[in-house]
Amino acid sequence: MKVNVTLRMDAALLHEARKLAAEEGISLGALLAAQLEQIVRERGYDRSRCRALARLREGMSLGWTPPRVRDEIYW
Repeated sequence: MKVNVTLRMDAALLHEARKLAAEEGISLGALLAAQLEQIVRERGYDRSRCRALARLREGMSLGWTPPRVRDEIYW
C-alpha cells in the first residue's frame, strides 16, 4: 500500500533533485522512495550484522565436555 507524503525542502535542493530525477528518467517521488528504501535496508542490514557479530563474540554453550582419556574408560 502506498501513501502520499508531504515534504518541505529548500527550493534550490528541489530544483537539483528534479534535474537528477529527470536524468535518471524517473519521477521525483520514485527517486526519493528508492533512496529511502536503500537507506532503510542498509540500516536493517547493519543492525542484523552487529547482532550476529555480538553473538559470535559471546559464543554459544553447546554442552561439550572433553572426552575422557582411555585409561579412565578401561580402568
